[in-house]
Amino acid sequence: MSIVDAARARYTTKAFDPSKKIPESLAADLLETLRLSASSTNSQPWHFVVAKDDAGKARIAKGTQGTYAFNEGKVKNASHVLVFCAPKEVSDEHLWQVTEQEAKDGRYPSDEVKTDSFEKRKFFRNLHRDAGPVAESAWAAKQLYLALGSLLLAAAAEGVDACPIEGFDPEALDAELGLAEKGLTSLVLVALGYRDAEADFNVGLSKSRLPHDVVFTEL
Repeated sequence: MSIVDAARARYTTKAFDPSKKIPESLAADLLETLRLSASSTNSQPWHFVVAKDDAGKARIAKGTQGTYAFNEGKVKNASHVLVFCAPKEVSDEHLWQVTEQEAKDGRYPSDEVKTDSFEKRKFFRNLHRDAGPVAESAWAAKQLYLALGSLLLAAAAEGVDACPIEGFDPEALDAELGLAEKGLTSLVLVALGYRDAEADFNVGLSKSRLPHDVVFTEL
Protein backbone atom coordinates (compact mmCIF):
# COMPACT_ATOMS: atom_id res chain seq x y z
CA MET A 1 0.00 0.00 0.00
CA SER A 2 1.38 3.41 -0.96
CA ILE A 3 1.53 6.24 1.57
CA VAL A 4 -1.23 8.08 -0.29
CA ASP A 5 -3.42 4.97 -0.36
CA ALA A 6 -2.87 4.54 3.39
CA ALA A 7 -3.81 8.19 4.00
CA ARG A 8 -6.96 7.78 1.91
CA ALA A 9 -7.93 4.52 3.60
CA ARG A 10 -7.44 5.51 7.24
CA TYR A 11 -10.27 6.92 9.28
CA THR A 12 -11.17 7.30 12.94
CA THR A 13 -12.54 3.94 14.01
CA LYS A 14 -15.54 4.25 16.32
CA ALA A 15 -15.95 0.61 17.38
CA PHE A 16 -13.42 -2.21 17.75
CA ASP A 17 -13.86 -5.98 17.60
CA PRO A 18 -12.52 -7.22 20.98
CA SER A 19 -11.86 -10.69 19.59
CA LYS A 20 -9.28 -9.43 17.08
CA LYS A 21 -5.78 -8.76 18.35
CA ILE A 22 -2.79 -7.13 16.67
CA PRO A 23 0.02 -9.69 16.25
CA GLU A 24 2.83 -8.95 18.68
CA SER A 25 5.43 -8.55 15.94
CA LEU A 26 3.26 -5.96 14.19
CA ALA A 27 2.52 -4.16 17.46
CA ALA A 28 6.27 -4.00 18.09
CA ASP A 29 6.80 -2.46 14.65
CA LEU A 30 4.17 0.20 15.35
CA LEU A 31 5.82 1.07 18.65
CA GLU A 32 9.18 1.28 16.90
CA THR A 33 7.68 3.67 14.34
CA LEU A 34 6.46 5.76 17.26
CA ARG A 35 9.91 5.72 18.90
CA LEU A 36 11.47 6.90 15.63
CA SER A 37 9.09 9.84 15.21
CA ALA A 38 10.42 13.28 14.38
CA SER A 39 10.56 16.00 17.04
CA SER A 40 11.93 19.53 17.25
CA THR A 41 15.72 19.36 17.66
CA ASN A 42 15.23 15.63 18.24
CA SER A 43 14.16 16.58 21.77
CA GLN A 44 11.77 13.61 22.13
CA PRO A 45 9.79 15.15 25.03
CA TRP A 46 7.45 12.22 25.46
CA HIS A 47 6.64 8.99 27.19
CA PHE A 48 4.11 6.35 26.13
CA VAL A 49 2.13 3.99 28.36
CA VAL A 50 1.02 0.85 26.52
CA ALA A 51 -1.83 -1.45 27.55
CA LYS A 52 -2.52 -4.68 25.69
CA ASP A 53 -4.45 -6.82 28.18
CA ASP A 54 -7.83 -6.35 29.83
CA ALA A 55 -6.35 -5.28 33.16
CA GLY A 56 -4.20 -2.56 31.62
CA LYS A 57 -6.99 -1.29 29.40
CA ALA A 58 -9.36 -1.20 32.39
CA ARG A 59 -6.96 1.11 34.18
CA ILE A 60 -6.84 3.48 31.22
CA ALA A 61 -10.62 3.27 30.91
CA LYS A 62 -10.90 4.88 34.35
CA GLY A 63 -10.20 8.12 32.52
CA THR A 64 -13.23 7.57 30.27
CA GLN A 65 -15.95 7.36 32.87
CA GLY A 66 -18.76 9.82 33.56
CA THR A 67 -18.63 12.65 31.04
CA TYR A 68 -16.41 10.62 28.72
CA ALA A 69 -18.21 7.28 28.97
CA PHE A 70 -18.83 7.32 25.21
CA ASN A 71 -15.14 6.48 24.76
CA GLU A 72 -14.96 3.67 27.32
CA GLY A 73 -15.88 0.94 24.82
CA LYS A 74 -13.16 2.05 22.41
CA VAL A 75 -10.54 1.71 25.12
CA LYS A 76 -11.76 -1.63 26.46
CA ASN A 77 -12.41 -3.29 23.08
CA ALA A 78 -9.27 -2.18 21.24
CA SER A 79 -6.35 -4.56 20.94
CA HIS A 80 -3.80 -2.05 22.26
CA VAL A 81 -4.24 1.36 23.88
CA LEU A 82 -1.50 3.96 24.20
CA VAL A 83 -1.37 6.95 26.51
CA PHE A 84 0.70 9.79 25.04
CA CYS A 85 2.33 11.61 27.97
CA ALA A 86 4.03 14.99 27.91
CA PRO A 87 6.51 16.28 30.50
CA LYS A 88 5.45 19.20 32.63
CA GLU A 89 8.81 20.70 31.76
CA VAL A 90 11.53 19.70 29.32
CA SER A 91 14.47 19.51 31.70
CA ASP A 92 18.16 19.98 31.01
CA GLU A 93 18.63 16.42 32.29
CA HIS A 94 16.31 15.08 29.60
CA LEU A 95 18.00 17.08 26.85
CA TRP A 96 21.40 15.86 28.03
CA GLN A 97 20.14 12.25 27.97
CA VAL A 98 19.12 12.78 24.33
CA THR A 99 22.53 14.27 23.57
CA GLU A 100 24.35 11.40 25.28
CA GLN A 101 22.33 8.89 23.25
CA GLU A 102 23.24 10.69 20.06
CA ALA A 103 26.90 10.44 21.06
CA LYS A 104 26.55 6.70 21.66
CA ASP A 105 24.93 6.39 18.24
CA GLY A 106 27.95 8.05 16.61
CA ARG A 107 26.47 11.40 15.65
CA TYR A 108 29.30 13.59 17.02
CA PRO A 109 32.86 13.77 15.68
CA SER A 110 34.08 15.49 18.88
CA ASP A 111 33.06 16.50 22.40
CA GLU A 112 32.98 20.10 21.23
CA VAL A 113 30.29 19.32 18.65
CA LYS A 114 28.39 17.31 21.26
CA THR A 115 28.40 20.22 23.72
CA ASP A 116 27.39 22.67 21.00
CA SER A 117 24.45 20.45 20.06
CA PHE A 118 23.29 20.36 23.68
CA GLU A 119 23.48 24.14 23.98
CA LYS A 120 21.53 24.64 20.75
CA ARG A 121 18.88 22.21 21.98
CA LYS A 122 18.54 24.21 25.19
CA PHE A 123 18.33 27.43 23.17
CA PHE A 124 15.25 26.25 21.30
CA ARG A 125 13.70 24.89 24.48
CA ASN A 126 14.34 28.21 26.21
CA LEU A 127 12.60 30.16 23.45
CA HIS A 128 9.42 28.57 24.77
CA ARG A 129 10.38 28.36 28.45
CA ASP A 130 11.06 32.10 28.59
CA ALA A 131 7.51 32.71 27.39
CA GLY A 132 6.17 30.87 30.45
CA PRO A 133 5.30 27.33 31.57
CA VAL A 134 2.22 27.19 29.35
CA ALA A 135 4.33 27.89 26.26
CA GLU A 136 6.88 25.24 27.22
CA SER A 137 4.14 22.66 27.76
CA ALA A 138 2.54 23.61 24.44
CA TRP A 139 5.88 23.12 22.67
CA ALA A 140 6.21 19.63 24.15
CA ALA A 141 2.62 18.84 23.17
CA LYS A 142 3.37 19.77 19.56
CA GLN A 143 6.06 17.10 19.46
CA LEU A 144 3.62 14.48 20.75
CA TYR A 145 1.22 15.30 17.95
CA LEU A 146 4.01 14.83 15.42
CA ALA A 147 4.43 11.34 16.88
CA LEU A 148 0.66 10.79 16.78
CA GLY A 149 0.60 11.50 13.05
CA SER A 150 3.43 9.04 12.46
CA LEU A 151 1.60 6.31 14.35
CA LEU A 152 -1.73 6.85 12.61
CA LEU A 153 -0.17 6.65 9.16
CA ALA A 154 1.95 3.62 10.06
CA ALA A 155 -1.09 1.82 11.45
CA ALA A 156 -3.09 2.52 8.30
CA ALA A 157 -0.25 1.27 6.10
CA GLU A 158 -0.28 -2.02 8.05
CA GLY A 159 -4.06 -2.43 7.93
CA VAL A 160 -4.53 -1.61 11.62
CA ASP A 161 -7.46 0.59 12.63
CA ALA A 162 -6.96 3.49 15.03
CA CYS A 163 -8.85 6.04 17.06
CA PRO A 164 -7.10 9.04 18.62
CA ILE A 165 -8.98 10.10 21.75
CA GLU A 166 -8.87 13.48 23.48
CA GLY A 167 -12.20 12.87 25.22
CA PHE A 168 -10.99 11.63 28.61
CA ASP A 169 -10.30 12.98 32.09
CA PRO A 170 -6.52 13.60 32.28
CA GLU A 171 -6.57 14.26 36.03
CA ALA A 172 -8.24 10.92 36.71
CA LEU A 173 -5.93 9.07 34.36
CA ASP A 174 -2.81 10.80 35.68
CA ALA A 175 -3.81 9.76 39.20
CA GLU A 176 -4.49 6.16 38.14
CA LEU A 177 -1.13 5.81 36.40
CA GLY A 178 0.92 7.87 38.85
CA LEU A 179 2.03 10.21 36.10
CA ALA A 180 2.32 13.39 38.19
CA GLU A 181 4.99 11.76 40.37
CA LYS A 182 7.01 11.19 37.20
CA GLY A 183 6.60 14.79 36.02
CA LEU A 184 4.22 13.73 33.24
CA THR A 185 0.65 14.39 32.20
CA SER A 186 -1.58 12.46 29.79
CA LEU A 187 -2.35 14.33 26.59
CA VAL A 188 -4.07 11.99 24.15
CA LEU A 189 -5.00 8.31 23.92
CA VAL A 190 -4.75 6.09 20.85
CA ALA A 191 -6.82 2.91 20.54
CA LEU A 192 -5.44 0.39 18.02
CA GLY A 193 -7.03 -2.78 16.72
CA TYR A 194 -9.53 -3.94 14.14
CA ARG A 195 -12.93 -2.46 13.43
CA ASP A 196 -16.29 -3.94 14.33
CA ALA A 197 -17.85 -3.26 10.93
CA GLU A 198 -21.40 -3.68 12.18
CA ALA A 199 -21.07 -1.35 15.16
CA ASP A 200 -18.77 1.26 13.60
CA PHE A 201 -20.97 3.95 12.01
CA ASN A 202 -17.92 5.65 10.51
CA VAL A 203 -16.71 2.68 8.47
CA GLY A 204 -19.04 3.22 5.51
CA LEU A 205 -18.88 7.00 5.32
CA SER A 206 -16.91 8.71 2.57
CA LYS A 207 -13.70 10.49 3.51
CA SER A 208 -14.08 14.26 3.46
CA ARG A 209 -11.34 16.89 3.33
CA LEU A 210 -11.18 20.44 1.98
CA PRO A 211 -10.08 20.57 -1.68
CA HIS A 212 -6.50 21.10 -2.83
CA ASP A 213 -6.94 24.70 -3.93
CA VAL A 214 -8.30 25.66 -0.51
CA VAL A 215 -5.58 23.93 1.48
CA PHE A 216 -2.54 24.86 -0.61
CA THR A 217 -1.04 28.07 -1.94
CA GLU A 218 1.54 27.33 -4.61
CA LEU A 219 4.21 30.00 -5.14
